[in-house]
Amino acid sequence: MFDILSKLGDVKKKMDEIKSRLDAVSVDGDAGNGKVKVTVTGNRKLKSIHIDDSLLSVDAKDELIDLLEMATNNALERAEQVSEAEMKAAGRDFLPGMPGF
Repeated sequence: MFDILSKLGDVKKKMDEIKSRLDAVSVDGDAGNGKVKVTVTGNRKLKSIHIDDSLLSVDAKDELIDLLEMATNNALERAEQVSEAEMKAAGRDFLPGMPGF
């Protein structure tokens, strides 16, 4: 029983380490040939948004909204890929020989 609790503690510690590493990772997404750039962490937290000055007019509002959505989704997809890779690597450490790890 103690061995199981010890392993659970090890898993929690490893997961906390992964979360810290993912907080330090920055992933960019862009749209409109770089007119909008969004940066998120590996934990999918928004860090920054860059908007080209050409989109800062009332006439460009709809384009700006579309580009923000595309850039944000692009960055979040990349962050998800980074997160999945980290989790798979951790799974190999704790569950060697399991399919998918």
